[in-house]
Amino acid sequence: MLNMSKKRRPRRAREATALAIRQKSGTGVAPPSTVERPRRRAFTAEYKLRIVREAAAAAASGEEGAVGALLRREGLYSSHLSEWRRACEAGELEALSKKRGRRSRKNPLADENERLRRKVAQLEAELHKAETIIDVQKKVAALLGETLPEVPDDAGTGTKR
Repeated sequence: MLNMSKKRRPRRAREATALAIRQKSGTGVAPPSTVERPRRRAFTAEYKLRIVREAAAAAASGEEGAVGALLRREGLYSSHLSEWRRACEAGELEALSKKRGRRSRKNPLADENERLRRKVAQLEAELHKAETIIDVQKKVAALLGETLPEVPDDAGTGTKR
């Protein structure tokens, strides 16, 4: 039976040595951990519509090479523009700009309504505390024999305290 560990050691050493030689010489392939894979570009529907409109305006201006300058500036190919024009004529780009997915069953005002309900409950609790404190003050004043002046309510309801 062969010892597999003996076979692997020289191979790793050879790979490490070859890598070190490539790095020192400045040639060769970079190690796989540092290589970034190219990513495919993705264009939004708004961007595509904007480019199609700019290309139409450039073509209508009559200036020679205006569309090509636009494509070079944006880093696009003429095939992109032709596909996007075709999609625009078919009405696909307008459909892409709409929000996708399930419609929310939740009422958009429900969050605001719930927040206001909590605020009202908090204010009612504070009012109840204030009324309790005022009642206690009246009772203490009555026990001590002092009369408190009656002050009209701030809300304008005409009730006096």
